[in-house]
Amino acid sequence: MAAAAASGLAAELEGLHGEGATGPPPPALVAAARMARLPLARVKALVKADPDVTLAGQEAIFVLARATELFVETIAKDAYSYAQQGKRKTLQRKDLDNAIEAADEFAFLEGTLD
Repeated sequence: MAAAAASGLAAELEGLHGEGATGPPPPALVAAARMARLPLARVKALVKADPDVTLAGQEAIFVLARATELFVETIAKDAYSYAQQGKRKTLQRKDLDNAIEAADEFAFLEGTLD
């Protein structure tokens, strides 16, 4: 299991460090990859898929991944509180709908789950 995680981290770092790069990746990059739960290489691939993006630095990719993690965590906690009110432990779509309707910061999501 640890070997698979290490190889995944190595592949992720290789994708961020650049193909054909020599030497080990910078220590800050290694620490950033461990702090983010989303795979940074995939986040970078999604960012590069946008035709309006011409350049995306490593720090920007990390910040975007971390912000996404925090967003998902926040909306999941809010939705879970609605599930608990319904005496349930499993999130349902209506819990996400209730969380989106209740919080102003999620107003941009209204109508996206339809």
